[in-house]
Order: sequence, then C-alpha cells, then structure tokens
Amino acid sequence: MTTVSRETEVRLQHYKALLQKWNARINLVSAKSLDGIDSRHIADSLQLMDLASPPAKWVDLGSGGGLPGLVIAIALQDTETDFTLIESDQRKAAFLRTVIRELGLQNVDVLPARIEEAQPQRAQIISARALAALDVLMPWINRHIAEDGLALLLKGRGWRAEIEAAQEHWQFQYTAVPSKTDPEAVVLKISGVSDA
Repeated sequence: MTTVSRETEVRLQHYKALLQKWNARINLVSAKSLDGIDSRHIADSLQLMDLASPPAKWVDLGSGGGLPGLVIAIALQDTETDFTLIESDQRKAAFLRTVIRELGLQNVDVLPARIEEAQPQRAQIISARALAALDVLMPWINRHIAEDGLALLLKGRGWRAEIEAAQEHWQFQYTAVPSKTDPEAVVLKISGVSDA
C-alpha cells in the first residue's frame, strides 16, 4: 500500500468517518464494502499516486463518494495540484463539499455538472473508478484531457473486452498496470486519445 504521512492518515480517518455517516443516508458505496474500506476503497484509490507525478490539474470524473479523486486530493493536499471533482448528483456533490470543508482542503473544487456538459477541463490527469465502460468513458476523457494528458482508470476483470470495444471508435495508447488491491483488476494508463 502507498504510504502516507501521519497528517494525511488523520485526514483519511476523518474522511472515512464522514463516508460511513453519509452512506447510511445516500448510496455513496455499497454498504457491504464499508467493512473493507481501507483496502477496498482507500488503498485502491491511493495506488494511482504511484503511476504519475503530481500534475498541475487533476480531474476526477463521476466522483460519487470521492473515490479515487478526493482520496488522492487529501493525500496531495500539500502539493501544487488542483483537483476538480465532477459529480452531477447534487446529494453526492454536497457530501464532497462537506468533506472538503471539514478537512480544510484548499486544493479541491466540486463541479456539479454532467461530465459531457461540463466546461472542458484540459487536465493533465483524469481519473475514474466504477463509473462506466471504457467506450462510454472515452468521449468524456477526450473532452476533458490536456493534449499531453494521461487517464488513470481503475478497471476490473473485463478490462480487455472494454479495450477492444473502445478501439472500434477511438485511437489511444494504453498500459495495463496490475492492481495492488485486486489480482483480477488493473489500472489502465491511457494517453494519445483521438477519434478512430
């Protein structure tokens, strides 16, 4: 697991407490997955930090309960990276704003909009987790990624089929990095996105 500072660990504990409290009212993550929150959610999110240097702008698509974007923003609070969390569900956006306020995060904004309608972000890094199949994600990535940007996507066992489906309509380079938290999962590093 990616190691974090003591201060970051305190912030992550506070985040976890808020996630558990809010999850009782709105579905941020599956209730049964809360038992393994450290490995299933936190460590899964933090592994993205090992795959890229902290960029100037990081955009998380469909942030929901803050995974992975808010978790990484907490870990990188003391860097120059600015985070934008795009989340159209107003209740989930309210949760994200609550965490940002309570943890005093200065480097994070919530954009309460549909991904396909939000102003193009030109992000050096785009992340997404449990959001949509790759062929659905590709136009959103293309809309928001900088020319030299990188998408980091947490994908499960069906990732090869998703790559094949996306390649029918999109050109891109990819590397599949084995997940540190799930032997059947990968992190897809995607760059050079353009229409096929």
